[in-house]
Amino acid sequence: MNKKVYICFSTDMIHSGHIDIIRKAEKLGDLIVGVLSDEAVASFKRYPLIPFEERKILFENINGVSKVVEQKELSYKNILNEIKPDIVVHGDNWKEGFQKPIRDEVVEILKSYGGELVEFPYNKDARYDELEKQSRMQLGMPDYRRGRLKKLINMKGLVTAIEAHSGITGLIAEKTTVLQDGKTYQFDAMWISSLCDSTAKGKPDIELVDMTSRFRTIDDIMEVTTKPIIFDGDTGGLTEHFVYTVRSLERMGVSMVIIEDKTGLKKNSLFGTEVKQTQDSIENFCAKIAAGKKAQKTKDFMICARIESLILEQGMEDALTRAFAFVGAGADSIMIHSRKKDPSEIKEFIEKFREIDKNTPIVLVPTSFNTVYEDEWKELGANIIIYANQLTRTGFPAMQDAARTILENHRAKECDDKCMSIKEIITLIPEE
Repeated sequence: MNKKVYICFSTDMIHSGHIDIIRKAEKLGDLIVGVLSDEAVASFKRYPLIPFEERKILFENINGVSKVVEQKELSYKNILNEIKPDIVVHGDNWKEGFQKPIRDEVVEILKSYGGELVEFPYNKDARYDELEKQSRMQLGMPDYRRGRLKKLINMKGLVTAIEAHSGITGLIAEKTTVLQDGKTYQFDAMWISSLCDSTAKGKPDIELVDMTSRFRTIDDIMEVTTKPIIFDGDTGGLTEHFVYTVRSLERMGVSMVIIEDKTGLKKNSLFGTEVKQTQDSIENFCAKIAAGKKAQKTKDFMICARIESLILEQGMEDALTRAFAFVGAGADSIMIHSRKKDPSEIKEFIEKFREIDKNTPIVLVPTSFNTVYEDEWKELGANIIIYANQLTRTGFPAMQDAARTILENHRAKECDDKCMSIKEIITLIPEE
């Protein structure tokens, strides 16, 4: 009886290196190929250009492959316990670095029932790196990037975004990955915040930084990243201006714009009723949403209506009335906000909204009510969690501390331990 051999792939483009390792693996016994799920691939490296079902068919049509199965997680634990292969085949590139804990887990599981790990030298042909680079470039193009947020919501149920206000913060949002409990975690999208963009320019957050300047920030980030972008559109401005903003953002490849139902000089929501803030009428804001939807050219772009009723202490019924009206006007999603640390009113809103509307995505920015875990929000019915200003709020104190340390010591040596090495920074930034 032939031995059962297992090998797993995350790729969405099959090249000669993959065929080579398949040929080596099939000589060891009956070859079962695992194909990582779309969600696992997206969390591990990049969003797949080809969906799981098509990738599965690709491998099913390769001679020597007896069976193709879905591996739902980066961890091999569940799939190995299910099929109990005699041999697992992998390249030797996971002996160190990010995937080493996964390899260690595979070794332990195989040891528990007498299985064997066979590793072949990883093919480092420069042509394969070029193919991967071209794929990443394709993912960064507007038509590919724009629709990915919707796909991720449908795929995962809940997606996370972190603020970016420059090319380098975009790269941090793009590349930061954590391996935990056999799974990989990274941010799904980037939030281009009016507050953080203004702060980075040393300007107050009152819509003083014009759209031309803010579009340049988008360009800086898009040039070096591939993930979907959610844009903070403040109030959206005049309806006639918002129409052009929608067209520009859509053309650039932005996935979503969030506009808040306030009028007049913009004040940050966290001030609440401490400063004078005026909420727009339902009729006017619905007209703005409808005009924006009419202006867009694709089905991918999303307009999210941000409701300020809880911030301005107008009550739950007002918030819900507005939410249903805005969805009726064409809003693709609803953002509900609060400045209270207690998340009770946010939870109540979600519960009551979901009693009537099961499908419209709900967006949260848990800056104040930050004690609830993402899985809890997902179970309640939220779909997008935005970490709206944490990079800005941690970055500025660190820079201020470094400046103070140099002033106090009249040299830079004492600051060294606080600094990231130039080599690390260079490796974060792509060469092209």
